[in-house]
Amino acid sequence: MPGIEPIPKEERHLGGWDFLILWAGAAISLAEIWAGSLIVPLGLGLGLWAILLGHLIGNTPFALGGLIGSRWGIPTMVSVRPSFGIRGSYFASGLNVIQLIGWTAVMLIVCGQAANAISQFYGFSNLNLWIILSGVMTTLWAWVGRRYWKWLQRISVSALLILCLAMTYVVFQEYGWCMLSQIPRKRDFPFMIGLDLIIAMPISWLPLVSDYSRFAKSSKSSFWGTWISYFIVSSWMYLIGLMASLATQSPDPSGVVMGLMQKFGWAIPALIIVLFSTFTTTFLDIYSTAISGLNIFPKLGERKGVILGGIFGTIVAIIFPTLLNYEHFLLFIGAMFCPLFGIVLVDYFFIRREMIDLVDLYRRDGPYWFWKGINPLAIIAWAIGFTIYLGFSPMLMEKVFGIQASFPWPLGSSLPSMILSGLIYWSLNQRRLFYDTED
Repeated sequence: MPGIEPIPKEERHLGGWDFLILWAGAAISLAEIWAGSLIVPLGLGLGLWAILLGHLIGNTPFALGGLIGSRWGIPTMVSVRPSFGIRGSYFASGLNVIQLIGWTAVMLIVCGQAANAISQFYGFSNLNLWIILSGVMTTLWAWVGRRYWKWLQRISVSALLILCLAMTYVVFQEYGWCMLSQIPRKRDFPFMIGLDLIIAMPISWLPLVSDYSRFAKSSKSSFWGTWISYFIVSSWMYLIGLMASLATQSPDPSGVVMGLMQKFGWAIPALIIVLFSTFTTTFLDIYSTAISGLNIFPKLGERKGVILGGIFGTIVAIIFPTLLNYEHFLLFIGAMFCPLFGIVLVDYFFIRREMIDLVDLYRRDGPYWFWKGINPLAIIAWAIGFTIYLGFSPMLMEKVFGIQASFPWPLGSSLPSMILSGLIYWSLNQRRLFYDTED
């Protein structure tokens, strides 16, 4: 098993179609349909613009982050080391493990509730059993390794795309575009808050992307396969969720869609969508939980890490089913990772000019060791970027500090946080280089 060591070029076998399939499978998710309900106050027309613009903005750093993995064959958390330091990358890994266990739990809860609702149609009901079953199957999907993912994903995602076309037809047949477009938006819900809720979704995959792009045959195919696939399919899932919630005002559009599938006599296809969309998405969370853990504890072992990630995610899903109220979870993901990867991308593309010393990435006392393994400049820039995100997000300010913002920032939180943290890091490095030259 590869762990976190660089993947040799002769072992990189994933092409453009593989990345199209991989990230389509990640985007076909009941959680993404469910997230479409979060932007219902925008209405259909403005909501669609938010979906397209949010994915356009969020997808670009997401796919750019994957270029580091495809060029150097390293996972995402190792690609953090040149900017944050070898030990500083442990901070990013810890944040990522927390979000990935949270995502695993969210996905298993959504799957369990939807599968249970469908099985009740046949007289059987046991929510925890469905959560455990989906947790076990998804963990096995992650455990079998990359040799089998290629074929598992091709078969399952191809079938899911066909079923999703049927699901879309059912939603349009029931509601229709004209009726939904006449539902007015709520004026007290700023457009940029909705945009932040959408940007956070592709950004949540940014800490994982190089875990898979490191197996790419070429950087070009990896970048475009990732960007195009996730943009199209994730936007599609958000739109389905937005339409279902607009029509019914239900906070659970995935349940509405699954109910429609049953109404049209598609109960078994609906169950297949529920289960396999969970497998094709959540195995990425579980596998990357292991990889992020290995960045801190290299002796843990990849398969042991996968099993632990699956177990923890399943336990959290059973104990905390209220995680489905996750708009604040999405915003916190943005607050943590927008500034972090603003720094990583500026460091890689503008300061280091796309050059990394692979040997030093794994060596103490090298150029990536900084101060006791941590780059204080990156931590300072991240802390400022994190604060900027919180300060510009009325929902988080109210949730965290109990402060109700009267004048929401018109540009949202994601872009200012990512851009300003990167610029601050660049500025601090320029000053350091100046003083180093003077010395």
